[in-house]
This record gives sequence, structure tokens and C-alpha cells, in this order.
Amino acid sequence: MLVKTFGSAVYGVEAITITVEVNWMGSGLGTVIVGLADNAVKESMQRIESTFKVIGKEMTRTRVVINLAPADLKKSGTAFDLPIAVGILAAIKQLKNGEAIDKYIIMGELSLDGEVRPIKGALPIAIQARKEGFKGLIVPKVNAREAGMVNNLNVYGVSHINDVIQFFESEEKSLEPTTINTREEFFHSQYDFEADFADVKGQENIKRALEIAAAGGHNAILIGPPGAGKTMLAKRLPTILPPLSLHEALETTKIHSVAGKLPENTTLVSKRPFRSPHHTISDVALVGGGGIPQPGEISLAHNGVLFLDELPEFKRQVLEVMRQPMEERRVTISRAKVAVDFPASFMLIASMNPCPCGFYNHPEKECTCPPGAVQKYLNKISGPLLDRIDLHVEVTPVPFSELSTLKPQETSESIREKVMKAREIQAERYKGHKGIYCNAQMSSKMLKEICVINTAGQALLKKAMERLNLSARAYDRILKVSRTVADLSGSEDIKIEHLAEAIQYRSLDREGWAG
Repeated sequence: MLVKTFGSAVYGVEAITITVEVNWMGSGLGTVIVGLADNAVKESMQRIESTFKVIGKEMTRTRVVINLAPADLKKSGTAFDLPIAVGILAAIKQLKNGEAIDKYIIMGELSLDGEVRPIKGALPIAIQARKEGFKGLIVPKVNAREAGMVNNLNVYGVSHINDVIQFFESEEKSLEPTTINTREEFFHSQYDFEADFADVKGQENIKRALEIAAAGGHNAILIGPPGAGKTMLAKRLPTILPPLSLHEALETTKIHSVAGKLPENTTLVSKRPFRSPHHTISDVALVGGGGIPQPGEISLAHNGVLFLDELPEFKRQVLEVMRQPMEERRVTISRAKVAVDFPASFMLIASMNPCPCGFYNHPEKECTCPPGAVQKYLNKISGPLLDRIDLHVEVTPVPFSELSTLKPQETSESIREKVMKAREIQAERYKGHKGIYCNAQMSSKMLKEICVINTAGQALLKKAMERLNLSARAYDRILKVSRTVADLSGSEDIKIEHLAEAIQYRSLDREGWAG
């Protein structure tokens, strides 16, 4: 008897429906799985046999052929255990009233006693199931809330294979669909941050630089001695970024779902991600890849912040592979038979010591590095990568007088309001430009139209580039940052004071900065 059930395979951040065809041949011996299944899928038969024995179902010894279609796509993972098991039960006539099984997508890994274990990618699977008009989706119970965010689709969470059997044998009456009020849960936790800029004493110039970075979506690098507060300040950046829209939250959640990074029983990612990989990370772990392409850290930071602490300690090759995704805001992972796209629109915030000992340009401590060591340390970061960083911010230690002050500091909420006003101005400005949402994304052609400066501004910029020996690549960055500074002040024109503030954020472009 031939029976069809349906599962789903995730490629990139999208799902493809897989037809599980089970044919009980009646003659011959053994079970065979075809359709480019990897070892994890083929091993499902051992788990299924053990499950059937525990729940009292008899596994046939005659030949069963299982085909996973389309047969030219590679199938991987353990999530096909449940649809294969249900298909076998229906094919060997040990599932009563199993006529409805082809109306559902069924996914789940089986333990040896029939318990249904979690899967990856429940959200994109649910989205695809609704798109293709399936009546419902059956997933492990811990994934039910994640998949339940998709409306107009009945999502059933199961903890054991017996739940699935009873569901079909009772004519789909034994389980209640999972219902989630997505908007209420999403907006309820958007501003629930543990950290706040109100906790930071002093460092007003750094707070201002991060405010500009957040308002214009600019990449930034913080340079300063150990203990000056670089990491603490960077970790508070997400608290001043505009909240995620529902569309952005859905996009971000899909990536985390595919990577298996969503906590159990969770729904939408409600806050902008903050990813901080260790400097020993490999290039594949950073940008994504592997035999079965998986999203890397730059995709997990999509719509959020990627923080690279101690930037010169990262392998040069690892940093270089980031250059193209930073420009295109997506990364394409190509393999012999498949190419997948992962979104990678993130803000890069990096931090570094000014030299190997950490005390170059320190107001009180003396640098102990030998001649040339500072420049050699800085040269670990390539020019093309540095070119993609708009703000170079020098961080100095906080004096005791500021550390001990009881004066209240500006809160993240207050800064966020200013940032959101600037982003609203930019949204209006770029509404006719597809894929452009903030000043940092402007092209060189758009700079000429949007970042017009007067004669006095031109003279100041010329003098700054000559006197400070700024490189030519700093020109565009200064204009973009000055446009953001003007937006923060509510000015339609870029004034001379806006340019002056932008110029000071090009420390590493100054010839002779490192001695």
C-alpha cells in the first residue's frame, strides 16, 4: 500500500516541502530510504523500530520503500523521523482513519521510547505550510509557540508519537491548536533591557558618538586602554536603537530558528540581536557555511549589532571575508549543488587597544611598546575594512571625580527618542530608494544630492584634510556622518558645526596617529 505524508526541509532561511512516500511492497525483505537522504535520515529506521516496539506497534519485516521527494535535493537531519514513522504505520495498516495525514506537515525527531524531540526551523516551515495551503502543522511541543506565530494555520504541539496517532485516529479531535497573540507578546517585551546608559558615569563624548552611530546606522570602532569602558558602552548600544518592526522581528526570528538559537517555548525575537563572537572564531563560523550551509554570526546579528572585541586579535582572513557582506548586506554560500542566501544587515561595532601594551596616548601611564610596534599592531586591520568603518572614537579612562559623582546620567530611553526622530527623517528621505533606510547606506551618487555643503563647509573640509593629513577615503564617511549629525539636530542643511563634529571621528585616518 502506498501512502504519502509531508515534511519540510530548510535551505537558507526558507523551507521546501518534502513528500514522504512510503510503499509497503508485500514481498521482499528490509526497509530502504531513497531520495538523497544523509546518514542521520537513514538512521531514523533504528529509532522508529525501537519506538514501535515500545508503543506496541508491529514493524513489518517485508520490504518497505521510502522515497523523499524531490529526490534531487539533499535531505539532512533527524526531523524526518516522525513523518516517516506515521507513513509506515499508515502503509502497513496500523493507523486507523489515517486518511487525513496528507493534509498536514509533520516534523519531529523521535527518541527510542517515542518521545518527540525539538527541531530547527519551525518558523520557516510553518510559513511555507500556510503558503501551500496545508490544513495544519504537527511539531514538537517545545516548537509549537514558535510555529504558532503564523496565523491562518493550525499548529499542534506533540510530546510523544502516541499524541499523533490518537490525533488521526480520533478524527483530529484529541489536540488543541496552539494560539499566540503575536503582537501583544512582541510589543510587551520590546523595551525590557537589563543594561542602560544611565549606569555609565562620564564618557559623554563616547555616548554622543554611539548616539550618532545608532541614528545613522554607522559602523564604529572604539580605541582606548584596558578598563576604559569600551565593552560596557558597546553592550548598551542595542538599548538606544529603534525597536524592531514586526517584519524585521520575523526576519530575525527565522534566522535564529534555522540556526537552532531560539530558546525553548519562545515566539518572536523582540529585541535587536547583539552578537559578540570570540576572536578565535573561524571564517565559516563568522559568515556562515559548512557542508549543510548554516547562518554565521553576521547573519545572527541581522537587524542588530555585531561586536568584535579586541579587533586586531582576530585572524586577518576572518576579518577580510566580512568585507563583501558589509557592503551587500547579505551573504551567499555556494556549494556544488546548492546556493543559499542569508541576510546580513548589521551594525559593526569594534573595539581595540591602541597598542600591544594598551597605553599608547594614555594621559597618565606610559606606553612600553618598542618603536614601530603601534603601527604594526594597527596594520593587523586592513585598509579596506577600516574604510567601511565610519566612526573612529578614542576612549579615555574615566577620572575619579566623574566615577564618584551622584549626578544622574542620561538614560537609554532619552537617547533612543532622539535616535528615532533622526531615523524618521531618514525614512522620509529614502522612501523612494529601495533597500536604503539610513544614512550609512547611501551610495556615492546619492551623496552628491543629499550631502550638499556650503562654501564655508567646503573650506573647512579642505583645511581639515590637508592639516590632519586625512586620507581620501575619509571624505565620503565624513559627509555621511555630518548628515546624521544634522538630522539629530533637526537641521535640513549640513552646517559647519556638523562637519566639524564629523571630522573629529576620523582618528585612524590621521597620518602619524600611530607614531
